[in-house]
Amino acid sequence: MKYVCVFLADGFEEIEALTVVDVLRRAGVRVDTVSISGDELVQGAHWIGVKADKVFEEVSCTKADMLVLPGGMPGTKNLQKHKGLGELLRTYDKEEKWLAAICAAPSILGEMGILNGRKACCYPSFEEKLQGVEVVFEPAVADGHIITGRGMGTAIPFALKLVEVLVGAEKAEQIRESILFE
Repeated sequence: MKYVCVFLADGFEEIEALTVVDVLRRAGVRVDTVSISGDELVQGAHWIGVKADKVFEEVSCTKADMLVLPGGMPGTKNLQKHKGLGELLRTYDKEEKWLAAICAAPSILGEMGILNGRKACCYPSFEEKLQGVEVVFEPAVADGHIITGRGMGTAIPFALKLVEVLVGAEKAEQIRESILFE
């Protein structure tokens, strides 16, 4: 069974995080939401409290098949400041394991240099943080071992892209049809 860690920081975009969790679980993927705040309860950008499955210091995501960064503000800034998460992202990039980020969160990968020479998308106004990147304006794009998405309105295509790379295009299509996504 595939395993994914979705990282939550205070100020995360709720729809981006929870859509990914929902769609991946529908595909049979094991997903842990991981709080980087030191507390299981994480406050979303729109004051929706979410109880994470794990706290960063108590879990090892090194065996995960994919790491996912939802956007939102100040969630993205909080994710970016977390040293342990930064080290994990660098390790995954070096090992060419799946990394995914949506909305403002691709800026984290961009500023780390992880997106250099790749195609990527992000929330409008964050493009300048994607130095050395071919910015595209698609709902979600995969380039190598990295998947990026534009924002809340593209959370479903982004999540379906994650299913496609982890479980296969047929499963992604089955889910797309079952949730009536056109």
